[in-house]
This record gives sequence, structure tokens and C-alpha cells, in this order.
Amino acid sequence: MGLNHLDLAIIALYLAGITLFGLRFRKKQRSLRDYFLADRNIPWWAIALSIVAAETSTLTIISMPGLAYDSNLTFLQVAMGYVVGRIIISVVLLPHYFRGDLYTAYQLIERRFGTRLRTLTASLFLLTRAAAEGVRVYAVSIVVSIALGTGEVSSIAIITLLTLIYTFEGGLAAVIWTDVVQTAIYIGGTLVGVFTILHLVPGGWPAIHAAAASAGKLRVFDFAPNFWLPYTFWAGLIGGAFFNTASHGTDQLIVQRLLAARNQRQSVTALISSGVAIFFQFALFLIVGVMLWAYYGLPSASFGKADYIYPKFIVTRLPHGISGLLIAAILAAAMSNLSAALNSLSSSSMMDFYLRRHPQTDDRTQLRLSRISTFFWALLLFSLAVLSLHKVARVIEVGLTIASVAYGALLGVFLLGVLTRRASERGSMVGMLFGFGVELYLWLGTKVPWTWYVPIGTLVTFVIGYGASLLTNNLGTPDSRNSSANVSL
Repeated sequence: MGLNHLDLAIIALYLAGITLFGLRFRKKQRSLRDYFLADRNIPWWAIALSIVAAETSTLTIISMPGLAYDSNLTFLQVAMGYVVGRIIISVVLLPHYFRGDLYTAYQLIERRFGTRLRTLTASLFLLTRAAAEGVRVYAVSIVVSIALGTGEVSSIAIITLLTLIYTFEGGLAAVIWTDVVQTAIYIGGTLVGVFTILHLVPGGWPAIHAAAASAGKLRVFDFAPNFWLPYTFWAGLIGGAFFNTASHGTDQLIVQRLLAARNQRQSVTALISSGVAIFFQFALFLIVGVMLWAYYGLPSASFGKADYIYPKFIVTRLPHGISGLLIAAILAAAMSNLSAALNSLSSSSMMDFYLRRHPQTDDRTQLRLSRISTFFWALLLFSLAVLSLHKVARVIEVGLTIASVAYGALLGVFLLGVLTRRASERGSMVGMLFGFGVELYLWLGTKVPWTWYVPIGTLVTFVIGYGASLLTNNLGTPDSRNSSANVSL
């Protein structure tokens, strides 16, 4: 069927509208507090929706249906772990973030340990966030090239440029409030898609449910004691909890939003409520995959890749108007995730690196350099996305795997800082390097599922870091620098 002028008009209207909406916030940026933290004046519900949007990329919308198409609903066990992880963050990490005027997660590390470890943790964040985000931006090209017939490179360039415009000008306030709009668009669009599929499948939901249940497609829990399966109850709950504690407690992409809340209580409310929303959102996207399986009844290989199934269905099988709405919804998720990445990468670059060496820079210069940094990261992510073309299989698992490789080392260091008094900067650096090395080995040299990377990396970092600290700090006596710093937390 393909898209017609109505669909293209809806997509164009969305792209122009969201860009102009984001530009409304450019006049409010007078300092780095405005640009990177939205003056700490964002209500909890907007932060919650922004967190949901920030962790919902094109990967989620197009790859989760493909995952369920090939398997079942057991990925929801990981989402259960995500809720547990948010509770841990609220109790263990958030109280420390709201003691002082912090802009990035890694300022907490300097306050506890010192500048060297802050540099190391911030560098690891920049490296792995850029790599993972490059895959997410690549996923945009799958949708745009199928929908509009543009080349993959051109598709990536269009979305990157439009997202850059309002992120560059409006800072975090523009990012968060466009996230709110975009969340409503892609959730609403997906619900329209669900009801449309129900009408296309003969017999509707009863027929889909009967076929899916008999084929085991509706299975949520898998209690098999098999370490090598990525989506068992144990891997999902434990791995998901560790992954989410790291991603939402040590990654500047999310921590920046939590710091923009009016107070700690609102930050906790935003974090927990976003976890509940994410669980139901994942369930929605997985159900779409099960419904598409019932509709097509074909192996995913018939479509080239499982990630192509949902976009192709939208373009070729849905009525005009609805197709355009759903493509706009997918682009909304892509732009919200990309804007979040650009702003967090820029904030860490400025606060964790440049301003530490040039603290006397005036406000106007700081803002100008922050925008230049945002532009630089947009160019880099565009380049990484182009390099990902034709080299990525199922994009959601690739993105989660890349992020997991660093999260264990980061979380281990943060736990050393907030849970122990004897951990030293030098010992923690040793532990972090060991943990990161182990995670790289798990990724490149073993078949261990990605869901176990963060728990293993965290444990290695914590144990090695603590042991190395005892050996280097006067036979286990903490030095005055770390002891006093820990008390200040």
C-alpha cells in the first residue's frame, strides 16, 4: 500500500510542530542551571514521562514487537527487575544526589573519592553512551527509509538535525517538555495500532489469544535454572534490577532528569512512577508483536529481520492516516531519546571536564560552549549511526548489551562510595578497571547473556576495589581524604 500524501503530511506536521515547540524554551536559558537542569523547577509527573521517553527509543518500539514475534513475553521479567532497581536507587543513591548543588552524577564521585576517579567514570559514561546511542540512532533509519523511501544515511541526518535544533537552543527544559508531548504521541499511536490490528485479524482478540496461548507466546515467567538463558525469572529480576540501578542511578542520561526535580521527594515519586509506566509500556509493545505473529503467521526471516516486521506492517497494511500517525509516533520516541542523549553528553562534557579546568568562565561563554558541545555530540552520534548500518542484528538487544558492558563497573564504584568508608580512590579505580575488563570479556569472549553482565561486573568491581583499597590504604586504614569525604556524603 505504502504511504500517501495524507500520511506524509501528518509526519511533516509532527516534525515541524515538535521542533517549533522545543524552540519556545530558548529564551529561558540564561545559565548552566537553566540549560542543564531546567532551573530545578520541573514537576514530578513531567520528569516521570521524560524518564519513560528517555529510555524508550526506536529500538523499543520496533524491536520489542520483533522480539515477541520470535519468542514470547518473558522480557517482562526484566521490566520487573527495573522496578526493583528504582526502589534501590531511591533508598541508596538519591539521598546523596540531593546533598549539595550537583549537575552530574560524577560530581558525587569526586566528592567521595577525588578528581581522577570522577574523570574515569565520566569518560566511561561518554564512551559507552555514545556507542549505545549510535545504535539507537541507526534504528531510526530502519523506520524512515521504509516509510519515506529515503536512503538510510539521509534518514539519520534528517532526524538528527531536527532534534539538534531544539536541544541546542532549549536545553533540558525543551528536552523534558517535548518528551511529555512525544510520550503521549507514541503511546497514543501504538494504541491506535493495537485496535487496528484487532480489526484486521479474523476473530479479533479471542482468536489471537487462543493461537498465541497454544503456541506459548503469552508466557511471562520462566523459572528454568538455566544460567545461559537471557530471559528467565532469575536473570530478569536480578539482572534487570542491577541494570536499572546502574542505568538510572549512575548514568547522566537519567540522573540529570532526577536532579531537575524540585526536591528529593518529587524525584523519588518521578522515578518509581516511571518504573510502573515502563512495565506496562513494554507489555504493550510485546503484545503488538504477538498480535503481528497471529496476523502474519510467517517466520521473521520472511521480512529480512525481525525489526522490520512492525514498520513494514505500518506502511503496507494500515489505512492511510493511521500509517502516518504511527510513523510519527515512532519518530517521537526516536527524537526524545536522542535529545536526552545530546543534553546529557553535553552536560557531562562541560561539567566533568571543561569547567573543572576553567572554573572562571562567565555564564554567557558557558552557555555558548555548552551549545557547541551539543552540536559536536550530534555529529559524533550521526557518524556512529552510519557506521552501524548493516552491522546490527536485533537492535534492542545490541543497544542493551553495549550499555551493560560499562554499567557494572560504574555501579560498583558508586556502591563503594556510598556503602563503605574504607574504599579509596586508587583502590576503586583498580576495581573499576577490573570490572570493566571482565564485562568486555563476557561480551566478546563468552556466551553469557547480557542480563548477567551488570551483576557480575558490579560484584567484581566492588570486591576488587574494596580489597585493593585495604591493601593500599595503610594496611586497611582509610586515609583522611576519603574518610572525611565519606562523612560529607
